[in-house]
Amino acid sequence: MGYLAVTLFLHEQHELLHLVVNSIRKDLADYNELNNCLALHAIANVGGREMGEALALDVHRLLISPTSKPFVKKKAALTLLRLYRKVPSIVQPEWSERIIAIMDDPDMGVALSVTSLVMTLAQDDPDAYKGSYIKAVQRLRKVVVDHEYSGDYVYYKVPCPWLQVKFLRLLQYFQPSEDEYIRQLLRDSLQAILDNAMEMPKNVQQNNAQNAVLFEAINLIIHLDTEQDLMVQISSKLGKFIGSRETNVRYLGLEAMTHLAVRTETLDPIKKHQDIIIGSLRDRDITVRRQGLDLLYSMCDATNSQKIVHELLKYLQSADYAIREEMVLKIAILTEKYAADPQWYVDISMRLIAMAGDHVSDEVWQRVIQIVTNNDELQVYAAQNILKYCQADTCHETLVKIGSYILGEFGHLIADNKGCSPIEQFAALQAKFNATSPNTRAMILSAFVKFVNLFPEIKPQLLQAFKNYSHTLDSELQQRACEYLALATMPTDDLLRTVCDEMPPFPERASALLSRLDKKHGPTGDKRTWSVSAKDGAPGVDRNATLKRNFSGALPSANGAATVNGANGTHTNGGAVKSPADELAGLDLSSGAPNMASASHLSPDWEPGYNRLLLQPEGVLYEDVQIQVGLRSEYRSEVGCVILYFMNKSSAPIQSFTTTLDNRSSEKLKMDVRSLPDTTVHSGAQTQQMIMLEAKGIFDKPPTIRISYMAGSLQALTLQLPVLLHKYMDAAVLSADDFFKRWKQIGGAPRESQKIFQGYNLSTENTRKIVSGFKWGILDGVDPNARNFVGATVLHTSGGKFGCLMRLEPNQENKMYRLTIRATDESVPPLLMAAMEDRLTQPYPS
Repeated sequence: MGYLAVTLFLHEQHELLHLVVNSIRKDLADYNELNNCLALHAIANVGGREMGEALALDVHRLLISPTSKPFVKKKAALTLLRLYRKVPSIVQPEWSERIIAIMDDPDMGVALSVTSLVMTLAQDDPDAYKGSYIKAVQRLRKVVVDHEYSGDYVYYKVPCPWLQVKFLRLLQYFQPSEDEYIRQLLRDSLQAILDNAMEMPKNVQQNNAQNAVLFEAINLIIHLDTEQDLMVQISSKLGKFIGSRETNVRYLGLEAMTHLAVRTETLDPIKKHQDIIIGSLRDRDITVRRQGLDLLYSMCDATNSQKIVHELLKYLQSADYAIREEMVLKIAILTEKYAADPQWYVDISMRLIAMAGDHVSDEVWQRVIQIVTNNDELQVYAAQNILKYCQADTCHETLVKIGSYILGEFGHLIADNKGCSPIEQFAALQAKFNATSPNTRAMILSAFVKFVNLFPEIKPQLLQAFKNYSHTLDSELQQRACEYLALATMPTDDLLRTVCDEMPPFPERASALLSRLDKKHGPTGDKRTWSVSAKDGAPGVDRNATLKRNFSGALPSANGAATVNGANGTHTNGGAVKSPADELAGLDLSSGAPNMASASHLSPDWEPGYNRLLLQPEGVLYEDVQIQVGLRSEYRSEVGCVILYFMNKSSAPIQSFTTTLDNRSSEKLKMDVRSLPDTTVHSGAQTQQMIMLEAKGIFDKPPTIRISYMAGSLQALTLQLPVLLHKYMDAAVLSADDFFKRWKQIGGAPRESQKIFQGYNLSTENTRKIVSGFKWGILDGVDPNARNFVGATVLHTSGGKFGCLMRLEPNQENKMYRLTIRATDESVPPLLMAAMEDRLTQPYPS
């Protein structure tokens, strides 16, 4: 009853909550699961910042405790999620690895709750939770392909639909994996989901669950953008969905097709359904109409822009008020983006403003003025066109604003045309003065003072207008009229000409239309993995260089690439000032979770096995009382294969077995995971992982691996893999003449490294073992001194082969080595020198 009263009568800011924090903490530590759940409910319902900061550790402890019951873990995960949404700082970065491990929990409910938590956390810190990617791929495959799930979680013949949707959504928050094995696992799961959706079930609940999974899978396939076979399948499916009789299916089909239009390079498959999509604008459901609008906007390119814009204008007259402003924005953007003819741009822009009226935001008409001002070929036609609108009996105030600016600036260009004389321009604006707002009247007065400078023949009428409005009740208009009157009646026109000089072109700036559209599609709930305006912000699309348009030049390409200007085809940004965000770009201002798989977090006792396997192809990399890690490797030319063996030495099974690789030399060393270890390893059992490593160039840092597993609590260790440059060398056999000939050809520095250092064991047997371990071909009888070692080898990379020569001179009396290495690439000798010196100064690893 106490918890019921707290949750019903108190809110998170209530002062009495301070008095119950200790009682709640006591119940969280209680051995009674019911008390745990009551406390978690109370925290989730009324917990605020102070309660969250005080009890977050206790909630986390319940979540990760191996003794917590599944239903307690579920509530703990959801409580932590609720607290995180209120106070993101309460979830510590170092918790990430432990939370991810619970995604392997055998209880589907726990997995679902924790995946919801991980999905939210990954949206804000994807690097810290990137380990969840493989977990989601593996668990999804077990459910969809291997059918490993409890019968209690089958909903109308669809296994765990909510969990499937969560996994599919989670994967969209990360970049697609480059490991072929992981991609194949995901490919199999997605293909199985598409196959399961081949038949449309008659049961409504089954149909809804199946569609929920299917459309999330479609969004993931589009996000991956690499699975062409799957893309072909979903393109045909989406064509059927947008013509479905069910409103929900039509909406989801249009949404998925919009996602496809934003991401795909070719719009041809979508254009096949253009008539159906245009028809969706007249659907009886407003959500379908809105989604149809988004799709038409996204699928528009140079080939279909005029048809789509005209259809949108036609629909604008009868469109719902709720979407009119958004329609105006999108029509304005498309008109500007794909205008090949200056007359078409002006006609559509004016017609749009005349039709939409009050639904035209300031950004739209201001953008029209900016583009007309910056493009000489538009000015005459725009002035003629806007004058006709202003001369009409009914003219919307927004058009009067445009007319005031354009006629004031460019009215002199049409003054000699029939029906466009100075007095007619003056009369058109004067007639609209009394019916407009103060801001528009101010713009009309500004146009009049420019007329004084441009058209001396109508100066008396203009001066009379200033005198009339100098007595208006509006103080701002009165001041403006008085100042303009004084300016126009000065003895000389010098100051007037200076003030009314032609406006310079507007500086290049980010399109206010696109910025406003971004705001209208702002995030709600979970972050969207894509947006309708994403194509406008894609690489190659410059949001700034759009004011100056080359209407006679090349159109934007079908994939939305920006038009280039100028004789040399380059963008001009007018020296735009960088924003603070641009200035700070590249600075790491985050304090996210540390990369526990990196070399800076190597576990104690990692070195003995590493040093041993630097010189041997197989052996034990690491061993403790719980686990043994064995390694076997084979290298052929520039490609190496490493197989890791993990054996559970404990008496109990270990759960959530996870490996995470960190490649510090990713540009020069390509890693490809070919298999993953089992997530559960029983006592005495063994699991393995295969990794392919390709030397693309000269690399200096070996990769590391993080191994984590649940054995009561989370156990983890980080090891360095014995993959150095010498592993890609093949011993070479040379005669004495060939050796010295090539030795001279390579020459000295910078292709030579030489060093004298203290040795540990200079015996011939020990030295030979180490030199052979580094894969040098020892050339006996080449050096005049029989104690010296001479070697030759060929280093293989996908970028080329490099010859390497070595001479090692032991000095038994002083226990010193002199090592000289030459190679055809100057970056190789220092790396081989460092590796060999490290081994020659230490005892041979046993």
